[in-house]
Amino acid sequence: MNPMDELDKKLNETFDGKVLRKDLLHRIKKGTNVPTFVLEFLLAKYCASNDQAELDAGMEAVLSSLQENYVRPDEANAAQSRVATKGKHRFIDKVHVRYVEKEKRHWASLENFNSQRIAIGEKFYRDNDRLLEGGIWAEVTLVHNDIDEDDYAFSIEELRPIQLTRFDFARYTEGRAAFTRNEWLAAVLRSVGLEPTKLSQRVKMHFIARLAALVEPNYNYIELGPRGTGKSYFFSEFSPYATLISGGQATKATLFYNNARRKVGLVGYWDTVAFDEVGGIKVRDPDTIQIMKDFMANGRFSRGAEVIADASLSFVGNIDVSVQQVVNSNEHDLFQPLPPELDLAVMDRFAAYIPGWEMPKNSSDFLTSNYGFITDYLAEAFHYQFKHTNRYEEVSKRIRLGKAIEGRDEKGIKKTVCAFLKILHPNGPPTDDEFEEYVAYAAECRRRVKEQMNKRKPDDEFARIGLSYFKVSGEEVVVFCPESKEAAATQYPARRRLRQSEAQPTEPAEAPPSAQPAPVAPVYYAAANAPVQVGAVPPLSVLTALKEQHFTILYGDTGYSYESIIGPYLQGARSVVIEDPYIRLQHQIQNFVRFCETALKAGTVKKITLITGHDDKTPLAEMAEKLEELKQSLLELDVELEVKLNPKIHDREIRLDNGWIIKIGRGLDFYQKPSSWFEVGAHDLNLRKCLETKVDIFTEQEE
Repeated sequence: MNPMDELDKKLNETFDGKVLRKDLLHRIKKGTNVPTFVLEFLLAKYCASNDQAELDAGMEAVLSSLQENYVRPDEANAAQSRVATKGKHRFIDKVHVRYVEKEKRHWASLENFNSQRIAIGEKFYRDNDRLLEGGIWAEVTLVHNDIDEDDYAFSIEELRPIQLTRFDFARYTEGRAAFTRNEWLAAVLRSVGLEPTKLSQRVKMHFIARLAALVEPNYNYIELGPRGTGKSYFFSEFSPYATLISGGQATKATLFYNNARRKVGLVGYWDTVAFDEVGGIKVRDPDTIQIMKDFMANGRFSRGAEVIADASLSFVGNIDVSVQQVVNSNEHDLFQPLPPELDLAVMDRFAAYIPGWEMPKNSSDFLTSNYGFITDYLAEAFHYQFKHTNRYEEVSKRIRLGKAIEGRDEKGIKKTVCAFLKILHPNGPPTDDEFEEYVAYAAECRRRVKEQMNKRKPDDEFARIGLSYFKVSGEEVVVFCPESKEAAATQYPARRRLRQSEAQPTEPAEAPPSAQPAPVAPVYYAAANAPVQVGAVPPLSVLTALKEQHFTILYGDTGYSYESIIGPYLQGARSVVIEDPYIRLQHQIQNFVRFCETALKAGTVKKITLITGHDDKTPLAEMAEKLEELKQSLLELDVELEVKLNPKIHDREIRLDNGWIIKIGRGLDFYQKPSSWFEVGAHDLNLRKCLETKVDIFTEQEE
């Protein structure tokens, strides 16, 4: 046995009962198909000692418990017979509970016991609600029921969860404060069985990046590399909240929504869905990929029903060619192993491409014999952060990115940095040097995606590959991928012309609202004081030649929306300040939401500042709650909302940082209330009757 080092001692002092020696796991893992977190539960139970004799006895107890209690899939009938013969028996298995509406009762099932009708008492699923939400691994005592009149043969007498039922995140963050960043990084790596002293800093970052999908919702990444580097381990062994599937399971019903059963697929039940051997994905229905694109872009899709889910998608697979040959080739790219169904639109949604070819092969040389967190404890910490913490605003306020960074680049980089903060700094912000290290790594991983897309595209859509960030000192740093930095074929790819015979219509990679140039407005003014003309979008020359306007909207007029009045003037604007004293009540806040939607359609707006008023009658708590919901919604689209309260405010105006000022006498609230919410105009403001108000649009120079 190795003597305890300083990190071992600190872990045991700070997280007593939450850590164990990882070499014990290595000793029993071989030859068993039991998940790591189950084995570590048993090790923590029987081997909580540093005395060698006690450890040896504990190991024997673990092996005996597995032999006696673990249910193997091919031994289901034997297990049932054992319960029937003995009257009761204790098993280690994954327990699920479902409510059957027709019978008005709950039934339990064990994953490998082959019985769907096991009686279970209310106290068990009341105290362990995850039984109803995907199931939990547990030590469970089954009792045979000899009453012929009952419609079940087995019932649960006792159930002890193997997964944690309660997790104290505050205690976790408090413990983290006792460690330096590098100590905590080492502790995390030892927790997954690796010895950090045998890994370079860069490889350590790769391993942390593999964990990103377990802490950051709607995070999509790809890792391609040689076989035997442990790409799928984290999704099959490490976390009970991740699932690993093969390509043959990539169907609409399995992944997203089963219309026949009216049931959400895997993305609704797991934090992370990982595609193993992604090169072998077979997609029979093209709709599957389209739904995947929608889901990867914003975490929602429509499949007979509108579904919103948090699951991250991880794509792991093998690359069997020389990376150096690929990056120096004009004909090939590092996405080569992917099936054709995973086109540029899918690739553009990858936040990161982890260079799997830099990862060491699985070997006992890299395994640790020191202490690390019990796997289930760390998995719970990650799951808590996945569901309950959001570091996006923190990152957005602190990060400074270069001009080559486009919409999806920015979102991907920020989400990668968020993941690093959650894993390595759950207790607070990192130092400037640490933060810049994460930004540099995130930008490199996103650049790798963009470089390979740029090689595939016959035009310059993805040509802005020079991703950069600014240090605190103000220095701009352009990031490179080490494998391609000197490869002219990747940095300056030859544009291959598509022969007419080969040309096929391909779906362009979609861009988020923050990067996609959209038509400025479907309606526009032909001249000042002229009525609104509804029709096709005018030519760009018309839009860019915007003029000062001063006109009056009369009582009962229609054809005036925020998009028609303000939309054309938003082109090129990145910051919008709106002063309106009456954004307080529900309908006024709804108007402000519509205004924000108009700003989003401009495609360039990154920040919206609202300055509004209040009085003694204002429902401030309700107002704050609604505006906070809007704030979080905008953040998902990379737009920051800042709200300032000023009870003395009276004037109303909208200021754009492109120089335009819009003054509407009544502010945003110049619409009549519909007589019915089912009449025309109730939802389309172009068709809504207006109140009388003046509109003045001018530049700061004209003011």
